[in-house]
Amino acid sequence: MPRGSKKSYSTKQKRIASHIEDSEKKSGASTKTAERIAWATVNKQTGGGHKKK
Repeated sequence: MPRGSKKSYSTKQKRIASHIEDSEKKSGASTKTAERIAWATVNKQTGGGHKKK
């Protein structure tokens, strides 16, 4: 899996990241920065992407 792939994240983790990203954009962060902050937050809260098989 290439670096930066979001394939191993659950639907819930993706949804959380989307909400955080939207919030960061409203606060004035650029799209790239908002995405980076969102995924860093998801990783910290949930321990990263561990999709069940």
